[in-house]
Amino acid sequence: MTKNALITGATRGLGRALALDFTRRGVTVFATGRDLVELTTLAADAAFEELDVRILQADHTEPVDNARVRRTIADAGGLDVLIHNAGILGPRVELADYPEEQWDAVLDINLTAPFRLTRALIPHLNPGASVQLLSSGVGVVGRAKWGAYNVSKFGVEALGQILAAELTEQRVNVIDPGSMRTGMRAAAYPEEDPMTLVTPEENTGVFLWLALESDVTGQRFKAKDFRDQASGHRDQGRAAGA
Repeated sequence: MTKNALITGATRGLGRALALDFTRRGVTVFATGRDLVELTTLAADAAFEELDVRILQADHTEPVDNARVRRTIADAGGLDVLIHNAGILGPRVELADYPEEQWDAVLDINLTAPFRLTRALIPHLNPGASVQLLSSGVGVVGRAKWGAYNVSKFGVEALGQILAAELTEQRVNVIDPGSMRTGMRAAAYPEEDPMTLVTPEENTGVFLWLALESDVTGQRFKAKDFRDQASGHRDQGRAAGA
């Protein structure tokens, strides 16, 4: 039976890469985002590969949008994969200078939205479903000038732990995707050479494994560790075949 996945923030970067990779694995993907033009482009690119990505324009800070998404998922037979990828960086300034409206926006999108969407979809999470929340290196340590983003990712870590304890018929894990060649990374580190970083397309392995192969729950993963382990296995395989 075909699995259903919902991926938020799927119009660019890692979310886009995940939407396409999951669909390539035969999963029916519901891709959400706030920009209809970018969603339509994603659907067109997927169709070019004869992939079926179903787009849903939604702002997950809005209850009415979450209710509409919930109805769509209920009609589709529930969810087997839920990936909370959407997020924003916010300004890189000291707390003394942090704009309050930006503080509210970052916490709403990065932390409150995953809570609201998960709560709306809990009745439609199939047994064994994989819920994945994206954290960051600043999800476990406070750093100067990371402000609301830093705080939001601390919250995501706690949210993941609570959900893992409460959703006993599903699997909940937190993933730190690490450094990637994305617009958000460029905004955070404008002096960095993006060509030294992995692309989002190279960083989907741990998400696919957790959703489609693993039975692990309540854990925190670093995508880099998973990539390194997979690379080591490939090197061992080549050596064995030499």
